[in-house]
Amino acid sequence: MGSVLTVNAAAVPAGEHRLGSGIDKRPSAEPLAVRAPGPMRGGLGSGVVGDSIGNQRVHGGDDQAVYAYAREDLDAWQSRLQRELTNGMFGENLTTTGIDINECLIGERWAIGADGLVLEVSRPRIPCSTFATWLDVAGWVKTFTAAAVPGTYLRVIAPGTVRAGDAIEVCQRPSHTVTIGTVFRALTLEPGLLADLGAAEALPDDIKRQAARRT
Repeated sequence: MGSVLTVNAAAVPAGEHRLGSGIDKRPSAEPLAVRAPGPMRGGLGSGVVGDSIGNQRVHGGDDQAVYAYAREDLDAWQSRLQRELTNGMFGENLTTTGIDINECLIGERWAIGADGLVLEVSRPRIPCSTFATWLDVAGWVKTFTAAAVPGTYLRVIAPGTVRAGDAIEVCQRPSHTVTIGTVFRALTLEPGLLADLGAAEALPDDIKRQAARRT
């Protein structure tokens, strides 16, 4: 069992940010509601209420409703980059501890806190130029890709609220062995792994199509 260290949301709306992005996320002192899929509300759909998304052709959507990254991985990057990385610095909604996110299985479900929130592991984060510009690290996309610790996007199965300190319990785990790390490597540096993804029924349709073409 892991836990939520902080729940983070965009400090300013994406339209007002210098990068036109919601990547600048800060920890919330208050619990935040998480919406389930449904009619689009303010261009966001499912996800953390009060968050903001920039390029919705790439980010957001029900398969990318919530992004989680482990504090343990942030600490490793902090040491490597020799700079402070605060919770939310990677644009994550949930900064977690005590759970190896990159070894989570596609389709496993997390029950978070006591308000009924259930999230499902859906796909890894693929680094983009906005991420590199935000961190201002030369060659960041290549460096992040080579490290293969991408964190995970999650879809919302049941809505609820989330706050710092909430427990994360894996309440359902599929029988396959396809992890977030495997999918990330398949989509980036090891396309030969695409053929191994077919067992993960909970993968988003676009990744399923890539895997089908490979097989």
